[in-house]
Amino acid sequence: MADSPYKEGDYINLDTGERGYVKNIGLRSTRIMTRDDIEITIPNAVIANSKIINESGGPYEMERVRVNLSVAYGTDIQLVRELLMNIACSSDEVCNDPLPRVRFREFGDSGLIFQLLFWIEKPEMRGRVTDSINEMIYKKFMDEKIEIPFPQRTLHIKKQDE
Repeated sequence: MADSPYKEGDYINLDTGERGYVKNIGLRSTRIMTRDDIEITIPNAVIANSKIINESGGPYEMERVRVNLSVAYGTDIQLVRELLMNIACSSDEVCNDPLPRVRFREFGDSGLIFQLLFWIEKPEMRGRVTDSINEMIYKKFMDEKIEIPFPQRTLHIKKQDE
């Protein structure tokens, strides 16, 4: 605790799975408020032995979100880039500075792997914004007839001689 890895008001994640805003730091325990409005009291001895990710640490509270997706082989790469950029830039919950980015990451087993990267104002927005962006991507890809592939397997059944 002497290291002061966080302060009251910071949004933290512990390696034990707890995450939320630090509400109070006492001599023996720290209280955090989860996104479900549940207050959790954690002994400082437990926290001292935990990996702590302070999402409010750094120069500002903004956080980068990565959305990975795959499109079918044969899809127009430039069209995918344009659609993803338009989706991210049209969302009121995505920061304009820095601008969102789209990266073509790899040739996957079932399709071309892209990554949409964008910034949000606060870490607790991540789930809600990702949900919204994913829904917009799905609807836009359906409208544009862009296939989102899924793994498929061919099963060969060997007939045994009797």
